[in-house]
Amino acid sequence: MAKSQETFNKKEREKKKQKKRQDKKEKQVERKANSTKGKSLEQEYSYVDEYGNYSSTPPDPNKKQKIKLEDIHVSVPKQDPSLKPDVNRTGRITFFNEDKGFGFIRDDQSQDSVFVHVSGMIDQVRENAKVTFRVERGHKGPTAVDVKAVAS
Repeated sequence: MAKSQETFNKKEREKKKQKKRQDKKEKQVERKANSTKGKSLEQEYSYVDEYGNYSSTPPDPNKKQKIKLEDIHVSVPKQDPSLKPDVNRTGRITFFNEDKGFGFIRDDQSQDSVFVHVSGMIDQVRENAKVTFRVERGHKGPTAVDVKAVAS
C-alpha cells in the first residue's frame, strides 16, 4: 500500500490559502456594502464651518458675511518715497582686528552690531572711531560697506 501524499505542512498551507480566500471574499462583500454608488451627492458632501472644522451639515446662511470687493487687497501698497530710510548711517567701531582685517560697528540709530571687513573700507580706521557706512546683505547677515572715518 502506498503512503498518503498529503503531509502536515501541505495541510497547513492549504488551510492558510482557504483562510486568505475567505478573508478576501469578506472584504469584497464589505466594500460592496459600503460603496458610494447609489448614494446621493448630498450625502458625500463635507462642509467647513466658520472655525475651519469639517462638518456634515451645511453652514447657516444667516451667519454668512458679505465682503466687498474693494476691501480685498491683493497687491502690496506703494511705499511713500519720503519714508525711505537714510542710506548712510553713522556709528562707532566697537572692535577691529587689523591682523585679520575685520571688526564690528555699533549703529548709532538702531544700536545693532554690523560686521565690517577691510575690503569694505574706504579710509583707515581704528577701534572706537566714529564712521559713516552703508549696510548691505552679506553671506551671514548685514555687512557694512563704504566705511569712512568722520572727523570728531
